[in-house]
Amino acid sequence: MTVAETDRIEMADRNTELTLDAMFEWLEKMPVPEGIKTEIVGGHIFMSPQRDTHWDITLDIIEQLRAKYPRKRLKSDVRIDYPGHLNGFASDVTLVAEGAVMNDKQQWRSQDVEFVAEVISRSTGMNDYGAKKAAYAEAGVPVYLIVDPYQGRCLLYTDPKDGEYDTDRKFVFGDVVDLTHTTVGLTLKTDKFPRD
Repeated sequence: MTVAETDRIEMADRNTELTLDAMFEWLEKMPVPEGIKTEIVGGHIFMSPQRDTHWDITLDIIEQLRAKYPRKRLKSDVRIDYPGHLNGFASDVTLVAEGAVMNDKQQWRSQDVEFVAEVISRSTGMNDYGAKKAAYAEAGVPVYLIVDPYQGRCLLYTDPKDGEYDTDRKFVFGDVVDLTHTTVGLTLKTDKFPRD
């Protein structure tokens, strides 16, 4: 994607301090094709196309969570700002706490997030395993699930302490991910998760 010279000049004239709001405002003006997920991780913009496999897993997780949680507490691809340098994530699945309210910018707050699931994409998987995992732990997100259709496995991270997850478990597709001991309080079946 090319940035026009006038856009560069206008951005430079505004303010030298880059903010998430300014970056997202700029992205909203760009001709980003439909079906492209856009996130800012550590001040870097990532755009990735959504595949059927990715959507099928995301929807499967949402449908299983709907057995216990109302639709309004479940979010997908909605911007939430997390601790660290310029982290504005649009997680695949987010569960916000009961009674959570949006901030004055009409955004959900990271401190109200109880569960996040990320489905790995080839081009952005390093974020899910690295920078995003660190930001979720720093924010105190109690449960973080990585679903990797390339390896056919899920990694479950719980018990964040001092900016790191204290507990991690691995499940292969076909296993039942036991979240009954967490804030989520249910199990997730993975036997219908497709592989890439």
